[in-house]
Amino acid sequence: MALTYHRGTLLEGDLHVSILWYGKFTPAQKYIVVDFLLSLNSDGKKTTKEPTVSQWWQTIEIYMKKAGKKQTHLILSDQVNDDNCSMGKILKKSQVSELAHRVNSNSGGMTLVLTAEDVAVEGSCMSNCGYHGWEKGVKMVYIWVGNTVTQCPGQCAWPFHQPIYGPQTKPLGAPNGDVGVDGMIVNIATLMAGAVTNPFGNGYFQGLASAPLEAASACPGIYGKGAYPGYAGDLLLDSATGASYNALGANGRKYLLPALFDPNTLQCSTTV
Repeated sequence: MALTYHRGTLLEGDLHVSILWYGKFTPAQKYIVVDFLLSLNSDGKKTTKEPTVSQWWQTIEIYMKKAGKKQTHLILSDQVNDDNCSMGKILKKSQVSELAHRVNSNSGGMTLVLTAEDVAVEGSCMSNCGYHGWEKGVKMVYIWVGNTVTQCPGQCAWPFHQPIYGPQTKPLGAPNGDVGVDGMIVNIATLMAGAVTNPFGNGYFQGLASAPLEAASACPGIYGKGAYPGYAGDLLLDSATGASYNALGANGRKYLLPALFDPNTLQCSTTV
């Protein structure tokens, strides 16, 4: 079943993205996330035979084209550090929204609120590993994702961690050697795809608006061909580190990205 377009606004054209680092992140962890975000943009050149992050994002460009919208081009704006967790280490959802608004109140922009491994957010683990929402007054979209290496990693850092239920298969090697941040990339990618194509609850989705299946969430647990519950699918393997991946960033860094629901084939599409 296709994802229906409900005629709402999509995040087309230049998308200014700000990042709030809430809690302590190392420079290496920040670089992994920033490199992934910048790798979404395509320069039209293919310099490798292996699949790329921008190639993965091309499925989102299909959604935009079908809706008669411009392609989305990400522009990284401000990065703000809140190392000391100014609102505490246990956050309500309303506080996440407030933090996002502090960093970026511009209409049409997006803020990523990324929380460190010792910060808990209301509803995390119980129902999701992150979410996207918006500030209604200014139409500012935000995404929250946490580093869950110490909080429900079997749910939110799978397949780099032993699952909390289902087949107990061996975890995959994290492509950047950081289970928490590589897990965050999976969740950031999932939510970026959903936020761009369904930012205000009336874009592309399947099912109920209150619990929508979006471009990536319609394909849970699928990363490569042949995937099934407990098995991420056939992936590429780094011969030096033993890590699994399915896409290269603009600078050659490796990532594991979720399958996207292809609006042309009506199937979950993977890069490998």
